[in-house]
Amino acid sequence: MEARALFAREPALRPILAIAPEELSSDAELFATVLSSSLADSAARQAAGTTALAVFRSDGDAFEAARADVEATARKNFEPGGPIATLLFSRGIHALLAHRVAHSLWSAGRTDLALALKTVFGRAFTTDIHPAARFGRGIWLDHGLGFVVGETTIIEDDVAIWHGVTLGSTLKDDGPERHPRIRRGATIGAGAIILGGIEIGAGSVIAAGSVVLSSVEPGTTVAGVPAKRKVRSSGSFAGF
Repeated sequence: MEARALFAREPALRPILAIAPEELSSDAELFATVLSSSLADSAARQAAGTTALAVFRSDGDAFEAARADVEATARKNFEPGGPIATLLFSRGIHALLAHRVAHSLWSAGRTDLALALKTVFGRAFTTDIHPAARFGRGIWLDHGLGFVVGETTIIEDDVAIWHGVTLGSTLKDDGPERHPRIRRGATIGAGAIILGGIEIGAGSVIAAGSVVLSSVEPGTTVAGVPAKRKVRSSGSFAGF
């Protein structure tokens, strides 16, 4: 197992991360242990780890989505170490793991437990992701800090999101689609705010710091407050 080799090279990781890789026999156990190790309280850590492991063992979609997130992040990150280092050290991955578990529980009708996990992991990762929000696979949540996601949000496959992003409502909508729908392959820059039941088209780019209040066509770059389409007359738009 890659984790064992990494810990053998750097023994100080064991007490720092509170992980004993030789005690883990599967990737599901590794995912659950990495996630729960972020909690300081030992009782909460044990309970969250047991819950996460049960989810990753029983919900194949949640487990495979988590694996795809790790692989996508490892491809796009510049840090060395590959997937195992990404799993251990990426806060964005940890936030995604937490959401995979909370969403599985929410979908199974265990809403109180889902909200509890959302809350404790939100404190650890500085995120607030509603467990009902639907995420595709291969999400790249770079850093993850300050990521806020509303209940009816949909994020499709292969979306890249930087820190400080808000996917919220306008408080004027109360229907089943009051939060954004982020289509496949879109990119959302740091600090962007996207509000309402709007659609961010496939392959589109939302520049850092933008406030988006209306739908964005596929393959389009928008920037500004409020966000407007950028016309590329020469060169490329440095949205980040």
